[in-house]
Amino acid sequence: MTQISHHRRGTGAPIVLVHGLGSRWQVFAPIIDELAETHEVIAVDLPGFGDSPLVPGVRPGPRGYAAWLTRWLADNAIHRPHVVGSSMGGGIALELGRTGVASAVTAFSPVGFYGPAELRWTKGLLTGMRGAARGFGAALGRTVDHRAGRILLLSAMFGRPALVSPPAARLDLAGLAGASAFTAARDDFDNYVLTPAHDLGALTEIPVTIAWGTRDVVLVHRTQSARARTALPFARHHDLPGCGHLPFSDAPHQCARLILERNA
Repeated sequence: MTQISHHRRGTGAPIVLVHGLGSRWQVFAPIIDELAETHEVIAVDLPGFGDSPLVPGVRPGPRGYAAWLTRWLADNAIHRPHVVGSSMGGGIALELGRTGVASAVTAFSPVGFYGPAELRWTKGLLTGMRGAARGFGAALGRTVDHRAGRILLLSAMFGRPALVSPPAARLDLAGLAGASAFTAARDDFDNYVLTPAHDLGALTEIPVTIAWGTRDVVLVHRTQSARARTALPFARHHDLPGCGHLPFSDAPHQCARLILERNA
């Protein structure tokens, strides 16, 4: 069996954390301590990202990863978790809610609510960032040692990039550069769009929270959070003022409380 990189600790009702395109489980590090005080927390590197290898037969992308994660959760005796996802992971979380695997869903800036131009922008921006991370490697790593460098390089992803530690920034860039499933997962975004016409299955029967950083320029807050409200009118929608696409270091306590309120 393929060894999947993951972090598991705490006790109580399970919370599963699912990262986005080019990311890794450590993106949730700023909120894990608070969640693990009262819950078992499982943060996973998806196949082809972080320290998890590609898994034969798994189709990278929201639906393919949701199908794989359904099996992985069952194999690891994790039943009816609250699934928390970021970006692509948000789409995966919504799929697990739709199919009845999740008991609750919290999605931070989930994919699936873009128009054609916005989708091209998102794919182009992430591809450009990956190209820079691969092309400049160690030079970028040295740049993020400085506050001004982190602001310059990370402002597309974080609302408060100076709060990201240099070691975390270097590992984030290395993870983006080395993600073997990046291209396949990125291209699968074309096949994942959620509208009011889609069958939402069990998603309408469980607690759902959609959170969006107001400074998100990857999946633009103003337009895409509005589409999410239209497509998922039954969900709780929450804006995160001053936060970017990855809000966990921008406002860790606020992000953790949004998740824990759904488990109270």
